[in-house]
Formats: sequence, structure tokens, C-alpha cells
Amino acid sequence: MTPGGAAGADPAGQRGADPSGTHLSGTHPSGTDEAEADAAAVAVQLGRPPRGVLSVAHRCPCGLPDVVETAPRLPDGTPFPTLYYLTCPRAAAAMSRLEAAGLMREMTRRLAEDPGLMRAQVSAHRDYLARRDAAASVAGLQPLPPGTASAGGMPDRVKCLHALAAHELAVDSANTLGREAVQAAGSWWAAGRCVTVPPAVPAAPAAIAASGSAAASGGAAAPGGAAAIAASGSAGP
Repeated sequence: MTPGGAAGADPAGQRGADPSGTHLSGTHPSGTDEAEADAAAVAVQLGRPPRGVLSVAHRCPCGLPDVVETAPRLPDGTPFPTLYYLTCPRAAAAMSRLEAAGLMREMTRRLAEDPGLMRAQVSAHRDYLARRDAAASVAGLQPLPPGTASAGGMPDRVKCLHALAAHELAVDSANTLGREAVQAAGSWWAAGRCVTVPPAVPAAPAAIAASGSAAASGGAAAPGGAAAIAASGSAGP
């Protein structure tokens, strides 16, 4: 079992370009609007506003997001193959330390020598591709072309522990090597929350009224708040 839990039905350290456009919705366990609370937390974790986020895929035992599901394409149509993105800076740092210690080389060697392990990673690779295609379909996007890599070097190599760990955290028991990496990383959440999320600043009454009037007349709502977050996500893949 992996720490924390899946975020429901409803990215630090990873390699590759970052996605674009944010879409987080629903109700946070604390009762605050999830679009505000989770987007704010992930922004602090990454040091920038989150982009391309479809949903929170996993929550740390501390309650904050630690994996987000990202859109398979950027707003301009550029492919973005990393479906699950590790956001927690402590978890990402732990994966980086394991990579620096040579764990990826050791795992790649084992893949070449252990047919059972290879079968498990082929299954993980197929699961990742299927879930990425499903995410594209739900978001109304064209799936990535056949032959596009999954993530982390799957199935026959290990190139990024962050990606494998994020897959395992998002989909429990889906990625054998990801699970090994999560277990080897230790309890990164034990020291408490990785970031302090600043409280949301409420919009001024005039801005709220202007936003409501614009929506009622069919115009664009004023930027900021949950409506802006949802709009940017629905407008960009």
C-alpha cells in the first residue's frame, strides 16, 4: 500500500516540459473550495501556478496534494506525455536522492535479468497508456500518437523515479518499481506539511458584483478565484 490516498473520481523533479492550463474542482476535505485550496497548495509546492492540471490524483497523509493528473496536450496541441506529476517537494527530493544513489541503474539491470519484473513493468506501461488515453478522451483532446512513450523509461528501462512513483501513488499497486521507490524514499510526510499555504484573499464586493454581472450577461467573468481557475482548465488541454 502507498501512503495517503487517491483523491477521488473526480508537478518538482520530473523531466520534460511543464503542462499549461489549470482545472481543479470539487470540495476539499477541509470544506474550502478545492479549486482554491489545491491550486494554491500546488502553486507553493512548485514555486509557480500549476498548469495543465485535470485533477488531484493522490493526497499525502498530511492532506495536501502530492500527485496531480495533467492533460496529455498543451493548449497549442503539443504532446505532454507525463500524466501523473509529483508535486510534493519532499517526495521529489527523496526521489532525486535515490536517483543520485544509483537506484535507476540497479532497477534497469534487474529488468533485464528478471522476466517477472519485466512483465510487471510492461503491465504498468500499458496501464499508463490506457489511463492517459482515457484522460484525453474525458478532456475532449486527441490522444497522443501510438508509440508515444509512457513515462519514466517504461517498460524496459528506468529513467525517472519521480514518474514511476507518481504512477504508483495515483494508482495503487499499478507500478512495481514505483512502489519500490516510494518505499525506499521513507516517510517524507513525517515532519508535517511540506509547504504553508497562504489563506485565500476574498475578492472585493465590487469585483464580485462585476463578475456576476458579466456572467449573467454572457460576458467573461473577472479574473481570479475558482471561476478563473476552472475557466483556464476547460479552455486549455
